Amino acid sequence: MAVLPSPADLEALRAAPVAVDPFAHILLPHFVKKEALPSVFSALPAIKGRGSFPIGALRLGPAATSIIATLTGDEFRNIVAAKFALDLRNAPSMVTLRGNSGPQDGQIHTDSSAKRVTILLYLNPSGAQSWERQQGCLRLLRGPNDLEDYAAEVPPVDGTLLIFPNTPASWHGHKTFEGQRYVVQMNYMTTSAKAKTEMRRHHLSAFIKRLTRAA
Repeated sequence: MAVLPSPADLEALRAAPVAVDPFAHILLPHFVKKEALPSVFSALPAIKGRGSFPIGALRLGPAATSIIATLTGDEFRNIVAAKFALDLRNAPSMVTLRGNSGPQDGQIHTDSSAKRVTILLYLNPSGAQSWERQQGCLRLLRGPNDLEDYAAEVPPVDGTLLIFPNTPASWHGHKTFEGQRYVVQMNYMTTSAKAKTEMRRHHLSAFIKRLTRAA
């Protein structure tokens, strides 16, 4: 059986520069190769509710499964570690998929201190008027008080990848968007008690959602 090529462009990630304004990050459009986007989009599960769903609780098609395998693989981990000069060898990972955004989402925040690195992969087709109006486009902010004081903006489209180490200054948020907005959220976690609690809650959520799905 022929092996399908990976939808992900790891070579582009290796070549991507690390920006420093307003904090260290990599922003890489088309981490999912353009020719693979239609198959990845069609391989996403229908998600009706808000919130982040554990990957283990969802049924993904082959192309989406391949993308998740790349994100959780050693090669991806090693590239991220080298880019940001981090030791991630023993860092557990946590992966969820969010399919919808509501009026409560996008408020300015930093991520939990249990999360060492945040990886966001956006899987929405470009061209929607909402993205052109900057709704739902994540902004990397210079501080906690002004959504307009941003150094970079991330349209959530076409396999765009965003990676940043979590720090007390990693402020981000977006203008309100209500509707379908797919994003894979992955974190390399610390080994702290807080991280272990988050991961236990994550696995319990996956178990409950599997039971609900089977009912």
